[in-house]
Amino acid sequence: MSSVEEIGSAVARAFTLLRHERPRPVHIEVPLDLLEAMEPAGPVRLAPPMTRPGAGGHAVRDAARVLRSAERPALVLGGGARQAAAGCLSLAEQLGAPVVTTANGKGIVDETHPLALGVSLHSPSVQRWLTGCDAVLAIGTELAESDLWSAPPALSGTLIRIDLDPAQMYAGPPPRHPLTGDARSTVAALLKVLAEPSGEDSGAADGAGGDVRPPDPAGLVAALRAGRDAETADRDARWLPYLRAVRDVLAPDAVLTSDSAQCCYYGALPHLPLGPGGRFLHPTGFGTLGYALPAAIGAKTACPQRQVVALSGDGGLQFSVQELATAAQLGLPLPVVVFDNGGYGEIRDGMAARGDHPVAVDLPPVDLPALARAYGGRGSHADSPAALARALSLALTTPGPTLITVTEEPVR
Repeated sequence: MSSVEEIGSAVARAFTLLRHERPRPVHIEVPLDLLEAMEPAGPVRLAPPMTRPGAGGHAVRDAARVLRSAERPALVLGGGARQAAAGCLSLAEQLGAPVVTTANGKGIVDETHPLALGVSLHSPSVQRWLTGCDAVLAIGTELAESDLWSAPPALSGTLIRIDLDPAQMYAGPPPRHPLTGDARSTVAALLKVLAEPSGEDSGAADGAGGDVRPPDPAGLVAALRAGRDAETADRDARWLPYLRAVRDVLAPDAVLTSDSAQCCYYGALPHLPLGPGGRFLHPTGFGTLGYALPAAIGAKTACPQRQVVALSGDGGLQFSVQELATAAQLGLPLPVVVFDNGGYGEIRDGMAARGDHPVAVDLPPVDLPALARAYGGRGSHADSPAALARALSLALTTPGPTLITVTEEPVR
C-alpha cells in the first residue's frame, strides 16, 4: 500500500481471505512512513458476505455410491472438518464407520463416542486397519507425515477427499474421488444423497452396491483402541493418571494448549478425551518448543469466560517462561501444568535407544513454582493425581498464572 487511505481496503481484503478461503494467517504490510503519516482515513471497508461453495453434482453422487457400498468404511478428520462436526458424526453413524482424527482434528467428534478412535493415526494397529478399509473418507486433512509420524499408508480401498483448497488434492495420497468445497456443505450434500432410497444409486461405481454395514463397528473401535494403547502401555503409564485428573476437573468447553513435549504428543493427544465443545491447540508439524504458554495466554485473552490450561514439559516451558510476566499482568486465571523430567526427554530417549550415552539433554534442577511466584503468579507441586486435581481446581479460579509441576521420572 502507498497511502493511509488504502489501509482499510487492505484489512477488508485480508478478512475476506481469512474467512472465505482456506483458513490461515494473512499478512498485512504497512510501510514505516505510513505509520506516522497524518492523512484522512479512507471509507470503512467491510468484507462482503460470502458463502463457501460445497462440492455437488455427479462428484458427490459417485462418492456417496462408494460409501454406501463399503463394507469397511473409515472417516479421517482434520482441522478443516471442524465446522462440519455435526454432519461428520451423522455420517459416521449412518455408515457405521470408525472415526480417526489428526492432531488438528482432535475433538471434532466426541472422543468418548463408541465410533471415535481419537488422535490415533500414528498407531501401527490403526494404520493397519486403515490400510484394509475398502473406503476412506478424508475431510480437511493433508494426510501428512506430521499426523502419521511416518509416510502415509498405502490404502487398498477407495480414497475420497473433501478439501476447500483444490491445491490440497495434489498433496499426499491422490483421491479417487476429489470433492473440492466447504466441508460442512459437502458433508450435508453427501448425507442428503445417502438418505435417498438405495435403489437409485445401486449398481454402482467401484464395485457392488447395496447398503452393506460392518456387523459391530463399536466392537471394532474398542478393539482398535485396546491395540493402540497396548502398543505404548509401558511408556504412557506415567502420564495417564494425571491426565485423567485434568480431564475430570475441566468443563466440556475447556481449551487446552500443548507443547512439543512427550507428555503432550504421547500422552494428552491420544489419551485425554475431548468433545466438540472443547479445543486442543497443538503445534502440529513444527515441533515448536515453548508454544503452550503463549498460546494459552492468547486463548484466555480471546475467551476469558472459558477455562484454559497449558500443558508443557520443563524443557519446552523454558523457551518462553518469561511470558509468565504477561500472564501475571493480565490477571486472568491460567493454570500451567508442567511435567518435569529433568531435561529433553525425547532426545534423551533417542540417544539411549541408539546405545549412545545421553549428552547435553539433562537440565539442572529449576524450582519452577518459585519462578512463577517471582513473576507475580502462584506455584505448587503435585505429587499425586488427586493433588493435581485440587491444585488445578484452585488455579482455575485464582487470578493470574499458577504453575503446577508434576515430577516425571525419566526413562533410562
